[in-house]
Amino acid sequence: MEEWIGSVWHQFITRKASTEFDLARVEFTQVSKSVGVVFRALGGDSVKRVEAASNRDYLSRRSFLQKISGDNQQISLAWQDADSLRLPESIAVFPEVELNKDLYIWLAVLAANHNGRFKHWAIDNQQLVVDVLDKFPSLKSRYQRLASAFVKLRPCVDKMPIAEQEMEQAIVKAVINPGSVSAFPRVNYAPQAVFLWLYPATQTEGQIQAEYADEDIEEPTNINSKKHNKTARKKTERVDSSNSRDGMMIFRLESLFSWSEFAKLDRGTDDSDDDDGENVAEDLDKITLSQQQDQKSARIKLDLDLPSSSEDDLPLGEGITLPEWDYRKQQLVSERCLLQPMLPKDSVAKGLPVHLQKTAKNIQAQFEQLQTMRYWLKSQPQGEELDLNAWLDFHVERQVSPTAERGLYQSFRGNNRDLSCLLLADLSMSTDSHINNEMRVIDVVRDSMLLFGEALNVVGDNFAMYGFSSVKRSHVRFSLLKNFKEPYNDNVRGRIQAIRPGFYTRIGAAIRQATKILIEQKSSQKLLLILTDGKPNDIDHYEGRFGIEDTKQAIIEAKQAGLKPFCITIDQEAEEYLPYIFGRYSYSVMLSPSQLPVCLPQIYHRLTSQ
Repeated sequence: MEEWIGSVWHQFITRKASTEFDLARVEFTQVSKSVGVVFRALGGDSVKRVEAASNRDYLSRRSFLQKISGDNQQISLAWQDADSLRLPESIAVFPEVELNKDLYIWLAVLAANHNGRFKHWAIDNQQLVVDVLDKFPSLKSRYQRLASAFVKLRPCVDKMPIAEQEMEQAIVKAVINPGSVSAFPRVNYAPQAVFLWLYPATQTEGQIQAEYADEDIEEPTNINSKKHNKTARKKTERVDSSNSRDGMMIFRLESLFSWSEFAKLDRGTDDSDDDDGENVAEDLDKITLSQQQDQKSARIKLDLDLPSSSEDDLPLGEGITLPEWDYRKQQLVSERCLLQPMLPKDSVAKGLPVHLQKTAKNIQAQFEQLQTMRYWLKSQPQGEELDLNAWLDFHVERQVSPTAERGLYQSFRGNNRDLSCLLLADLSMSTDSHINNEMRVIDVVRDSMLLFGEALNVVGDNFAMYGFSSVKRSHVRFSLLKNFKEPYNDNVRGRIQAIRPGFYTRIGAAIRQATKILIEQKSSQKLLLILTDGKPNDIDHYEGRFGIEDTKQAIIEAKQAGLKPFCITIDQEAEEYLPYIFGRYSYSVMLSPSQLPVCLPQIYHRLTSQ
């Protein structure tokens, strides 16, 4: 009974104290796609994530009811940093749904034209609004509607202290007439949140970087990548780890307000499933971390997770040094990576597996049409037949003015496919995951490369196949499966069947080496096919934006060299980053990974028969 009365009272007092309009509430998930499109279309950084921001502490003067209910201590505001734009999880500022949606769009427009740094929050926001309205005059009516509705909802200033009255009046004037206020008074409390403006990046939110001595180890990542819920970022803090062993603590249960305040959890030695930790993090308002010395052993275990030389693939040569793009400095750092060409260990000559033979015959029959394809060469001085279109044009032009003779015949020619293709396959450890009860990703990759080789062998195209994985920048593995000068035979089939999951996905270095190999070919058309199951990553700084930017730069270099890059992926979240890396029409996402072996030759057929 007491619990029921307490819950009813809490709901009543919270509803009375709240200044939001719940019936008109708009969730970030409802507008995330449109907001992302607006942000990037109007100049926002295309690599930045657009995501929800968790509530942050906001010290403003509260009403009596808000003090009783505990409301308005934390507010979800709009801000951005170098990695992402973070907008409120939900907006219920206005009584109308359309105005709340417009506010999301307006905040995205502001963020797209701001670098995220403030000298004076209020003055800079005024100037930002002025710049945006000058640049996009069509937004003036939208902003005026938002500003007028927002000013009507501002608190009454009659009972405020003098300094706070002046602050509130200055804010109202700045919102109605941006740029009209050049000085703001000092107050002890922050003014009521101005939802039409951006806020500075919080100092307590975001990821806490590990404090390792090795500069390359900044963000250890899980080898087997999993899908994560796109929830708001949590506030974080770092505390000192206590190793003391205290005795039993006796307390009254009524004093336990919340279990989310602090939980000493050693994730370095915890053996529970990762999903358990994710579920706990979803429920926590603030995540508290401590740095422990024994965490270094976990890092060492990852570094030592390389096979011994007797069990590893066979290295070819001393390795090749390659550059890497540093997006922070906007420059290519020379000799940054060491790429090691390798041959798969214990590969022996093998024929095509039985389960692929029927499919291979069907694909080969389709590709034989490319080999025998013939076409008419128009407007020739001589040929087998008269070119009626050329003759008609000549006849009409001659009626108007004297016209020189031209080719009036068409000739039947055989197909001449002057192209080279390099297939680059991602062999990272994530390919060891299962897609169903019978097959892993690596099995699908093997079958795809085998059928790809059978198809191109029939049509006679010049092609090569390589695989790659990595362990930091000093060990990028580049597996040779078939080079351009080598015939496709059982030796190549044996190498493909001997590939196994490797380590991480430092794709930029692999693309640069593949580009070098393709440039050496004499063909007029050069196609670089990239087969992957996830975004670029490694256990050093290559995780996140660094890897994406380096991969994009490698693709730009390949295009400048005259290559045609195309990516095929089974990553269902690839739509978030592949358009930025490859371009809108230079990638394909496989909705069903098991169909990749059949789809890969078909995609090649489409790309090369145009």
